[in-house]
Amino acid sequence: MLRRIQTDLPHETLLYVADSGHAPYGNKPNEFIARRSVAITEFLLEHRAKAAVVACNTATAAAIAQLRDRFHVPIIGIEPAIKPAVAATRSGVVGLLATGNTVRSNKFATLLDQHGHRARVMVQPCPGLADCVERGELHGSHPRALLEKFLEPLLAQGADTLVLGCTHYPFLIPLIQQLVGPDVVILDPSAAVARQLRRRLEAASVLANGLAIGDTRYWTSGPLERTAQVMGRLLGHPVAVEPLPEPFRHDGTPTFSGLESLPALATEAHPTQ
Repeated sequence: MLRRIQTDLPHETLLYVADSGHAPYGNKPNEFIARRSVAITEFLLEHRAKAAVVACNTATAAAIAQLRDRFHVPIIGIEPAIKPAVAATRSGVVGLLATGNTVRSNKFATLLDQHGHRARVMVQPCPGLADCVERGELHGSHPRALLEKFLEPLLAQGADTLVLGCTHYPFLIPLIQQLVGPDVVILDPSAAVARQLRRRLEAASVLANGLAIGDTRYWTSGPLERTAQVMGRLLGHPVAVEPLPEPFRHDGTPTFSGLESLPALATEAHPTQ
């Protein structure tokens, strides 16, 4: 998600928060995820964010309505790409890889009800898969064994299109493609989110112009050195990670006035925009 937004909106300053101290979200209660989402959005707005991307399917399902009710900036969420998958499938069978909380959510049930009747959508919860990405394990025997177990029933039923229902999973696309072969289409929703972010910024007349120099700042609620190492491995270049300030590091919302990991992205407002 971050890499796509950096590529598609190169002039924006991005603020990225990895809630590594509480990751992953896939097995956490919705109330906890909502509190973390509110706290991190508060932090982003303290840093003059002009929009926020909830770059996590689980957090979108648990908290997007509350965030949009509470905050005045555009809040862009993410959801499994079931609609385009149903349109793309040739066999009529779509496989969805997701976390438990995502597939149990009301938002997912509504999405499946809207689009799932036009194809057979097989839902596969993937416990432990996001943890592999959190540790930077993208090619080893452990993620391979998990994926083989999760993919086997989908492929056995003829799935020719796979939906990645967790923002951690795109990092595993090379391994997934190796296991499923070239005839299976893998859908990554990052491009659609980047397009929606651009539309919302343009609509609000705050899209960075071509003279702006884009940059990215990184924060984490987890261990700095470990998080920096994993993020550098995932992004393909070293990153400087800052500690999330103490009021935002723990469960709950900050008490003073004023997001599998919740990778929260925000674009920062500049006086010249």
